[in-house]
Amino acid sequence: MQAIKSDIGREEYLEYDHASELKHEFYKGEIFAMSGGTFSHAKISLNIATSLQNQLRGKPCEPMNSDMRVHTPSGLDTYPDISVFCGEPELTDKDRTLNNPSVIIEVLSPSTRNYDRGDKFWHYRSITSLQDFLLVDSESVYIEHYSRQNKDEWLLHEYREPDATISLGSLELELSVAELYEGVNIKQ
Repeated sequence: MQAIKSDIGREEYLEYDHASELKHEFYKGEIFAMSGGTFSHAKISLNIATSLQNQLRGKPCEPMNSDMRVHTPSGLDTYPDISVFCGEPELTDKDRTLNNPSVIIEVLSPSTRNYDRGDKFWHYRSITSLQDFLLVDSESVYIEHYSRQNKDEWLLHEYREPDATISLGSLELELSVAELYEGVNIKQ
């Protein structure tokens, strides 16, 4: 990814991002524009958020959509497709940044899949409250679920079948793979 602005501080980034109609990532003094997604990407994100919202109603955890910025201790500011916090949200930057997500979900696009799996996941792992990380493919039925086992150990479980169920232990709920892909025309 190419930086659109360099050699700036985080406060300048926050002002720039707040004034813009677009979302931006920030890391080590550089600002990067975030791209929009396809119909499948948007539909899958909505399906996941709806399922989480319905299952978490009345419980101490709450899902957020891609309008909620997340800051990592490693220094990345970004907008995950979905984040979930439990208990009280730890907010900074005038309530625009969440610092304590328990779950982060990224819907993969062809242009971002390598970044989401690699560098971005490396940054997300620096969040001590994070317990589950899901990567959901937008072009085929394929979900990677990483669950934290201890500080430096993550367990991967892959889902490729629509009739599978994903167990999110940190939220004490299950997600139906078929429900996540409902209304999306993808190959299997």
